[in-house]
Amino acid sequence: MMLSLSINGLMANRRKCLTGLKISRLAKDLYELLTKLELNEVALLGHSMGSSVIWCYIDLFGPERLSKIILVDQSPFLTSDPHWTEQELEDSGAIFTPQQVFNIVAALRSKEAENVTRQGIDGIVTKHATPEMKEWLVQCTLKMPRHLAGTLAYNHWQMDWRDLIPRIDLPTLIISGRASAAAPWKSQEWVHRQIKGSQFEVFEEAEGGQHFMFIENPEKFNRMIMTYLG
Repeated sequence: MMLSLSINGLMANRRKCLTGLKISRLAKDLYELLTKLELNEVALLGHSMGSSVIWCYIDLFGPERLSKIILVDQSPFLTSDPHWTEQELEDSGAIFTPQQVFNIVAALRSKEAENVTRQGIDGIVTKHATPEMKEWLVQCTLKMPRHLAGTLAYNHWQMDWRDLIPRIDLPTLIISGRASAAAPWKSQEWVHRQIKGSQFEVFEEAEGGQHFMFIENPEKFNRMIMTYLG
């Protein structure tokens, strides 16, 4: 049996919780769900943080119950180390300094949280995104209380998956946006090089190639996913 499961639903349920706001807990949620439902040969698709949940699942439980994975626009490590070389910075896809992480989390716990969220969404869509699309994304994001989002984001941004990624031995599709401000495309190319036999697809900016390419260009995205899943 082939089942495609998006990780975003698990994170939506965690919005209702005050605890367990960690990537490891989300991965355990996923493991418990698949085990409870006795699901096997599952194809997982993770966008952004969802990819980190998949990486953590594999790190904790191996490829058990999985058949394929799809990783959409997620860097291996989002917080930079001041001692890195330029190549390490490029490969990791880090977009934050440690101080920036602290500042953003603090802002998400402040009265400026909604403004910070709006600015963040504005920075991860292409110039072709309509105001209605951006507002919809903002409202979806605001469903999670901002202070809880900051707690989860802090844990997510500290996770370094560069040692795990080369050990992945599952059929893998990596999807990137050429203009992505959230996961620079060269870091996605690095992920592709590390996973033997993986496929790598890039949405150009004119195709909606930013962080939400599946919203800006759902026709191409859905066609790509269905072709990969067969």
